[in-house]
Amino acid sequence: MTTAAAVVAACVNQELTLATAESLTAGLVAARLGEVPGCSAMLRGGVIAYANEVKAQVLGLDPALLERVVSEPVAAALARSVTELLHSDIGIGTTGVAGPDWLAGEPPGTVWIAVYDARTMNLRTEKLALSGDRAAVREGAVQASFDLVMRLLTEG
Repeated sequence: MTTAAAVVAACVNQELTLATAESLTAGLVAARLGEVPGCSAMLRGGVIAYANEVKAQVLGLDPALLERVVSEPVAAALARSVTELLHSDIGIGTTGVAGPDWLAGEPPGTVWIAVYDARTMNLRTEKLALSGDRAAVREGAVQASFDLVMRLLTEG
């Protein structure tokens, strides 16, 4: 299990910056990173793109893409777009269903995360099927995001 401190240290050691575009996590990924002393050396910022209009208007996602908002293409587009918008090396995108209700035909706990390296155009995505209440699903998405960042930084 990768900690926020480990992500911060890895980015600082590699002189990388990171930004987030978060839907279901609503800024929780950036907030966890922001709790770590020294994060200002790597954390560029984040966009809470909960509403589809924000995803389209702020991050430039195609409205047609957002018809399937809980999807790999949306997570990938969030991660890519935030690197451009906030001029970061690494972007994290999160989208999914925290519950308790279904969204866009997907059950609670369905989450897509993406991590994008703008330097190499390397993209990693992962679909999660998490259980528990809203808080557990959101925390699980944060943890999986940290794990995916570390895999991208260590494995390329």
